[in-house]
Amino acid sequence: MRIKAAVATQAQQPFVIEDLNMEPPRRHEVRVRVLGVGICHTDIISKDQQIPVELPAVLGHEGAGIVEAVGEDVTKVKVGDQVVMSYLSCGECPSCNEHAPSYCHQFAPLNFLGRRPDGSAGLSRQDAPVSGRFFGQSSFASHALVDQRNVVKVDIDAQRLPLVGALGCGFQTGAGTIMNALDCQSGDNVVIVGGGAVGMSAVIAASIRGCHTVLIEPNSQRRALAVELGAAAALAPDIPNLKEALSTHLSGGISKLFDTTGIAPAIEQFLPLLAPRATVGLVAAAEADSAIKLDITHLVLTGITVKGILEGDADPDSFIPELIDHIKAGRFPVEKICKTFPLEQINKAIHEQKSAKFVKAVLIP
Repeated sequence: MRIKAAVATQAQQPFVIEDLNMEPPRRHEVRVRVLGVGICHTDIISKDQQIPVELPAVLGHEGAGIVEAVGEDVTKVKVGDQVVMSYLSCGECPSCNEHAPSYCHQFAPLNFLGRRPDGSAGLSRQDAPVSGRFFGQSSFASHALVDQRNVVKVDIDAQRLPLVGALGCGFQTGAGTIMNALDCQSGDNVVIVGGGAVGMSAVIAASIRGCHTVLIEPNSQRRALAVELGAAAALAPDIPNLKEALSTHLSGGISKLFDTTGIAPAIEQFLPLLAPRATVGLVAAAEADSAIKLDITHLVLTGITVKGILEGDADPDSFIPELIDHIKAGRFPVEKICKTFPLEQINKAIHEQKSAKFVKAVLIP
């Protein structure tokens, strides 16, 4: 069938809207009509080849929509179901068997190669393959062709369904880091560095958990939004005496430090404020060879843990429905952190998202 897609053709160049050919679903695959797809930093760095996805490619990995067709072996969903699409995992390795699919032993080839395991792409133009299956979905398009392991059935009103695709990555990473990886509890002193989609969803999750949270973010509008969403305070990173200002808000030190920036100096400045047995969570796709300096003796004497986290340590099949429940109950107001754009305006949406005018751009095909 013919679909419309935003195609990445060259690094450092805009996306191009094109008509492509999509194969029918294979035995275990699902075709989803995409109603909304979030723009994530990983999409941008993949287009620009920091992650070397073969171009041309259809990117996009925060899609939500309606199931239109299923292969004969699909049992997880049926035609007409609402779904959120997340990352792909093998379902067979030790990590997958332990309900930790984000650490799937095949995560990189399944999510970044742009091909099925047999080398086919599922998408083409003029009989030439176009890389698809980015994070198993390639949802910057009117339709996505995915493995049934990619999809999570949800139940939400039609108005918010296009906004919940980011539960498959960005919101899942932020909220999952707070709720799963760091296991933040009521009364914890939490510092979140960076107020993008990951950081802001972490603010919401920390509020749900009853934490005492401070966001570090340069943009004043985002700082104000963080306080509205439940942060005790939001501070600019360049204010004089930042450490002293933090100390006034967080008596007893930082128990959980969550960095979303991947900027080493931004992380290092907060390490002296960590309380004994604190945990540092790192999630960003940082520049190559980025490193932070750690005092080993201090770590040993204080029991501090530094932890790399992928996809919020979340199993999408259980965690996405949990977040949907929070959305329906009004505890996770996605409408306050999303702004929609037609798919054809993807380049405008990327530009405006970088300007920090809002938190999460969502494309409507």
